[in-house]
Amino acid sequence: MSKTELKPVQIGELAKALDITTRTIRYYEEIGLMGKTERLGGGTRTYSKEEVLRLRFILKLKTLGISLKEMKELSDIFDIHENDFTKITPKLIEILDSHIAKVDEKMANLSSLRKDIVDYRVRMTEFLTHHDRE
Repeated sequence: MSKTELKPVQIGELAKALDITTRTIRYYEEIGLMGKTERLGGGTRTYSKEEVLRLRFILKLKTLGISLKEMKELSDIFDIHENDFTKITPKLIEILDSHIAKVDEKMANLSSLRKDIVDYRVRMTEFLTHHDRE
């Protein structure tokens, strides 16, 4: 699916293009992340260019580790302010800053763990070397 495509797209085509399941899209709708979607006769879901961009945004947030709860907060702000991305940006920055801090903390913990493992390995190597001399 090209980014310039303007005609509404059906759920199956959208799922295939984004390499996700239709169930995932339906779930995002059910929990309120997607806003309102149009349905054709027979209940077939169709998505506008804006809705496709919104879904791409959700998927990007997911890859960054943003929780569904945090996404819902952003979605609620977005819907209240009639799809104005500038209104969600301060909240998004706050969420991203929080995730950066968590990643930094995890990296520090992993670095400390690595040092502990290396130190323990050195002690075990010294123990074997000392033990072999006896």
